[in-house]
Formats: sequence, C-alpha cells, structure tokens
Amino acid sequence: MNKFKIPVIPPTSHRSIRFPNDLIEDVENLIKGKQTTFSAFVVAATRHAIDELRETEDNLIKK
Repeated sequence: MNKFKIPVIPPTSHRSIRFPNDLIEDVENLIKGKQTTFSAFVVAATRHAIDELRETEDNLIKK
C-alpha cells in the first residue's frame, strides 16, 4: 500500500460538493503551512481511497 502524501496543486476541473463542517476543519488544520490546497488534498485522499479499494477488490478476486 502506498503512503498518503500531501500533494502540490495539480491541474483540476471545477466540481461543487458539500462537506461536513468538522471534516473541512480537520483538513484545513492538516494542510496549514503546507504547499497545498483543500482541493488538492481531497483529490489525493480520494485517489488514495480508490487505490485501496482496487487493491482490496484485486485481492478478493485472486482468492
């Protein structure tokens, strides 16, 4: 499994989504002082979750 890394800003497209306020606060606190944005963090976290799910699915298929 890959380690999660706080990303630098990638090229993006605009999408509007809603987050619980506590999740927004947690992410903002984690990225404070880092060279990243809220959006870049969410993109990286989503990619990480997708990679984990695919790895889990691949392992289930191999069994």
